[in-house]
Amino acid sequence: MIVTTANDIAGYEIVEYLGVVRGIIVRSTGIARGFVGGIRSIAGGNIPEYVAVCEEARGHAYQLLIEHAEQVGADGIIAMRYDGSEFMQGSTEVLAYGTAVKIRPIAG
Repeated sequence: MIVTTANDIAGYEIVEYLGVVRGIIVRSTGIARGFVGGIRSIAGGNIPEYVAVCEEARGHAYQLLIEHAEQVGADGIIAMRYDGSEFMQGSTEVLAYGTAVKIRPIAG
């Protein structure tokens, strides 16, 4: 599966647009990470415990995006983006989305 943030895929022709696909995950920090992250937030700066939660959520949302694209028969995803928001205090929603496409190599 080719995934890009661009609106086309170099070397390929888009032959069909299959629609928007997405992967969504809601992840909480958990007690241990929340406690340690809360203590670190007092001093300011980067909070590795929260970064880990966000990276895990992005990775999971990305995998769900790929699964959704496979379900609709896509060869690729264009215009892929992430969006995130606080779902409720201590929980983050991460959405990965893009346009599923059928592609073929450009002859030449």
